[in-house]
Amino acid sequence: MTSSGTALSVTIDGTPDLPGEVLKSLYRITRRSTTELRRSIVAGDSVYTADLFGSDHVEVAPRLEKAVDYLQGLGIPVVLHETTDGQRDEIALETMREILAAGAE
Repeated sequence: MTSSGTALSVTIDGTPDLPGEVLKSLYRITRRSTTELRRSIVAGDSVYTADLFGSDHVEVAPRLEKAVDYLQGLGIPVVLHETTDGQRDEIALETMREILAAGAE
């Protein structure tokens, strides 16, 4: 985690068996291998987590947005979480966008 202790993550709702092409596209977005992605989906873990407000914020925040947009564009339901100082809470898409916009300022 970053010094601020804030991260946003996207988890696929349910455990769909996604086609290889979808996993390859997710790999290009998240840089997580298709094997890692499959394991995360089956376990109900996040497919991408972005530690925010650190030196790599400008790289990880767009990846998070792209992953969410890609999955939703395919009609794959997702759940978003914010983790702050160890406390994990489900958030709405609009809340995620507001947090990311605040980090860009």
